[in-house]
Amino acid sequence: MTVLPSSRRARGAALPVAICLGLAAVLTACGEDPDEGTNGVGKLSATEIEKKAKAAADTAGAVRLSGALVSGGETYKLNMRLKQNGALGSVISKNSTFQLLRIEDTLYLKADAGFWSHTDGKSGEESAKPSAGDSEAAGKLGDKYVKVPEEDPAYKQLTGFTDMEVLLGGILSLHGELNKGERDRIGGLRTIKISGSAGDGGTLDIALQGEPYPVQLVRAGNAGTLTLADWGKDFELTAPAKNQIVDYGSQLPKTGE
Repeated sequence: MTVLPSSRRARGAALPVAICLGLAAVLTACGEDPDEGTNGVGKLSATEIEKKAKAAADTAGAVRLSGALVSGGETYKLNMRLKQNGALGSVISKNSTFQLLRIEDTLYLKADAGFWSHTDGKSGEESAKPSAGDSEAAGKLGDKYVKVPEEDPAYKQLTGFTDMEVLLGGILSLHGELNKGERDRIGGLRTIKISGSAGDGGTLDIALQGEPYPVQLVRAGNAGTLTLADWGKDFELTAPAKNQIVDYGSQLPKTGE
């Protein structure tokens, strides 16, 4: 009978032990429930997940929307707090930065003098310069809250940035047959992705922890990424002091064009 050296016997014994340990680890991983500790939404179909997300958003009452939105070839950087009766926040575009405050149907716009006297962005001789009247208006309006008349064409455009229902309706509108994607983490929060046919509308991350709120939208066609947070967190909407408000009546002053 041949007696193996102790070192060889030890190695021989270690091999099946290592195999067993490795196999046990694999079996344990395979047996893990990816939905353990979640709200269970990950088990649902993409259509059911979308319904749950919409229902959660509809009852939240308030949300913070931030990120980039590309519309009509223009990129807007948004940081808006929204609720049913109003909103407040800022919008940054290529040529301007302004703040919006809406309380019910009353909309205020606040921007620096440069916003009110901006050019149209053309270069060379085609670049327009603000007139003396524009410059005078800009001086009066800079850093003031300008009440936007409901009759002015700008009212409808600007209120679009402050309307919770309109913005969320656009964000949650994935088109075609819905698909369920991978799980992810957004800001430390576990999520599940859903998207429309061929990504039509974008890819939406839904929270797997707590309420199944929409957390992030990556819009199709490189049309921007929007983050949604502070769901259900109420905030105050306070009208500016009277000495900080400029009211131009039925129409805003024209800026340089």
